[in-house]
Amino acid sequence: MINQALERIFHMVFVDPKRIAVGGFSDGASYALGLGLANGDLFSRVIAFSPGFVPPAPRYGKPRLFVSHGDGDTVLPIDRTSRRLVPLLRADGYDVTYREFPGGHTVLTAIAREAISWLGWQT
Repeated sequence: MINQALERIFHMVFVDPKRIAVGGFSDGASYALGLGLANGDLFSRVIAFSPGFVPPAPRYGKPRLFVSHGDGDTVLPIDRTSRRLVPLLRADGYDVTYREFPGGHTVLTAIAREAISWLGWQT
């Protein structure tokens, strides 16, 4: 279904294929990682705010990753999630920008701004 939606959009408007990213927060961040790693030939960047896991799936391409997580997160505790996921992703050869911050299960404005800047797509 996602492929169909993307195909329709690509036919309707010009899309720079080098500027396609996927992102999310919490469970959405986990899903963004899974989708982005499985489609790294399409998504050049993945933004994951407080992910809980990486869904198992074949991986294609090498998208760049931005991961952030609060050190006081009680919903998805950092010791069981990002502090384990990020080293594994780096060991698999992914370029990971990781931002750990004091706080809970949230996206700080400063971190969100950094993630947008990290995309490097400003004109």
